[in-house]
Amino acid sequence: MKLKTALLGAVAALAFAPAAFAERGTDGEVRIIYWQAVSTLNPYLSSGTKDVEAASLVIEPLAGFNENGEVIPRLVTEIPTVENGGVSADLTSITWKLKPGLVWSDGTPVTAQDAVFTANYCMDPAGGCAQLARYEGIKSVEALDDLTVKITYNEPRPNPYTAFVGATSPLLQAAQFANCMGAAASSCTDQNFAPIGTGPFRVTEFRTNDVVQMEANPNYRDPAKPAFARVTVKGGGEAAAAARAVMETGEYDYAWNTQISPEVQGQMTAGGKGEFIYAFGTLVERIEMNMTDPSATLPEGERATVAHPHPILSDFRVRKALSMAIDRDILVEIGYGNAGRATCNLVPAPQMYASDNTDCLVQDIEGAKALLEEAGWKVGSDGVREKDGMRLKLLYQTSVNAVRQDFQSIIKQWWNEIGVEVELKAIDASVFFGGDAGSPDTFQKFYADVEMYANNFDGTDPEPYLAQYTCDKAPSPATQWQGENVNRYCDPAYDALVVELGRTGEMDKRAELAKKMNDMLTKDTMTVVPLVDRGRLSARSLTLGGVVLNTWDSELWNASDWYRVK
Repeated sequence: MKLKTALLGAVAALAFAPAAFAERGTDGEVRIIYWQAVSTLNPYLSSGTKDVEAASLVIEPLAGFNENGEVIPRLVTEIPTVENGGVSADLTSITWKLKPGLVWSDGTPVTAQDAVFTANYCMDPAGGCAQLARYEGIKSVEALDDLTVKITYNEPRPNPYTAFVGATSPLLQAAQFANCMGAAASSCTDQNFAPIGTGPFRVTEFRTNDVVQMEANPNYRDPAKPAFARVTVKGGGEAAAAARAVMETGEYDYAWNTQISPEVQGQMTAGGKGEFIYAFGTLVERIEMNMTDPSATLPEGERATVAHPHPILSDFRVRKALSMAIDRDILVEIGYGNAGRATCNLVPAPQMYASDNTDCLVQDIEGAKALLEEAGWKVGSDGVREKDGMRLKLLYQTSVNAVRQDFQSIIKQWWNEIGVEVELKAIDASVFFGGDAGSPDTFQKFYADVEMYANNFDGTDPEPYLAQYTCDKAPSPATQWQGENVNRYCDPAYDALVVELGRTGEMDKRAELAKKMNDMLTKDTMTVVPLVDRGRLSARSLTLGGVVLNTWDSELWNASDWYRVK
């Protein structure tokens, strides 16, 4: 079956259930807690989920994904397909029709020129766009008229639902961001902290790495929505405290990413004020290997760049030994229970794209030791391996979170057992995922040897996600340390597969390519070491209605439909 045929009927329009309210702003305030505090409301300058999702309350894409992973209209009249003529028969273009009468929150018209500007903004090589993979293969973006946007690709594009689809690819208002192109992008504080949008809310106050205050957008396209007049998005702290604020104290209505142990979940549920909700998607907790040297002895500007390969981790045998020493089933048990599954894959779902890669699921301490011996790393008098006068010592960083610190502690023990000295570092999540080019502690800058976090992709097609690992997307000083390829992985053969996947229409062939790319990043090179396929786990107050957990887009995807249960 070809994707061209699948496009004829695979796209679904979403019909929301009747709202439990009849007038905008009648339900007062909704309080949301993201323990990873928001650092910016411009997703193009941060790949941190907490920034993307908070921004989704304000700025929107042309289309999104519903809870089933189906593409749904947001700012457009319908989803373009081959059948309705929106996708060209040769799959080289897609044409979007904006809904008539759309206005920004400042009352000015939304036009196709805003989409053209947004694409140019992200594709500017000096801007360091954090979502560049969603604009892969684009030849041009044109405004055919005020309400018509045409995207033309360099070659046939079987999956055209990337640019302007999902919370990671929203429209920016051209008038507001006109002076923020290229290198100026990160310096536009007013714009990045308070973007003018089309979403259900607009920003009234932003305190970076602390709190965002919003109010109902008076120009939102549905006059009966949102039910809430105000939104507070509070950040900081850690996952257990955020969950407690919903489940026990009732101070907040919704807590995102309540990454806490199953035992603690059970204790909190007894509070009777809320419920934990979870669903599996594509979220994978993983260890990323730095392919470049992060040593502070290197000059600033060269540290952690492709100019200096990593002196230890450039050897595949070392990376593989580190993976072999890990017992993923124990990690699931202590960290997630039923909301986690051991995995060796970066792309665990949908099933058709999931590799049968299971080699990592059995811990092999003795095999890991033998591999390090083969690589020339000999055990010293203190139990730490050495080679050519260098100790096998690694800095292992992640964000502050009880489960992640538990993982760090036990993985350190396993790595110590095979002769690796490990220094642990825990960074405030707001900083780690913040994308501040001036900070030494962001996951993009990667001033450590290995780092651990979770990530996922919008929708059900992994093409844009896998495209993140091309050579040109490595963060560096030239990109203001933005870019999705945090490992600095570079293989021309992989880059060629990204291009091939982009032009392949047969579903079976697309699946084959995606699995091959997944395996290149994981078992073939151990550049990415997957640990746990995590269910999205959040907490909802029993007084908050309308919540539908979505693992394929922003968790706040339908906040315009939330209401207070009377």
